[in-house]
Amino acid sequence: MGAVIGDILTLALGVAISPIPIIAAILMLLSPKARVTGTGFLLGWVLGIVVAVTVFTLLSSVLPEGDEDASQPIKGVIQLVLGVLLLLLALRQWRGRPKAGAEPALPKWMQAIDTITFPKALGLGFLLSAVNPKNLLLAASAGVTIGAAGLDAGSIVVVIAVFTVIAASTVLVPVVGYLIAAEKLRGPLDALRGWLAKENAVIMAVLLLVIGVAIIGKGVGSF
Repeated sequence: MGAVIGDILTLALGVAISPIPIIAAILMLLSPKARVTGTGFLLGWVLGIVVAVTVFTLLSSVLPEGDEDASQPIKGVIQLVLGVLLLLLALRQWRGRPKAGAEPALPKWMQAIDTITFPKALGLGFLLSAVNPKNLLLAASAGVTIGAAGLDAGSIVVVIAVFTVIAASTVLVPVVGYLIAAEKLRGPLDALRGWLAKENAVIMAVLLLVIGVAIIGKGVGSF
């Protein structure tokens, strides 16, 4: 189990370091209904991560088991495909980065954050974690790793829980922190939002490149 947790740590960090969801969470925390919408977004974010990883874990568990030292071509092909897709996303992010001096373009739905309700915040958190293409690829990679490891049910639950806590941490920390000390965090959160908005494309491009190369390496090693 320890080896599997080690293998999915980078993937969990890939989900955690997602500027757009963090910016969305911060905007909600700076809105009039901060406590309601922030909590709803966090719950949706966590739920989406759990659902995505669990689904891919169950799907990958049907892969034929084999000796860890033997060739695993099916697993290798899946990892190679996922790695290449992550590299393509990295290229897209890099090419879409704002030019020097230009203001970064953020999703239009962020303009309506002040009027968002709890159900909508919950749904938004779920969509950004479970349906977002980048997170889906990372969840699929984690699911393949977990499902193909031959762990018992209890160990799988623990591994998914560890993955979820790490992946959700960057939304969990500001939301919980705001609930505890709202006034003290307004300034730092606004500054962080501005920096993330400016560097979003570069952060994601580098992150996806590193993870994509790592997954391709694992795929090659499976043959």
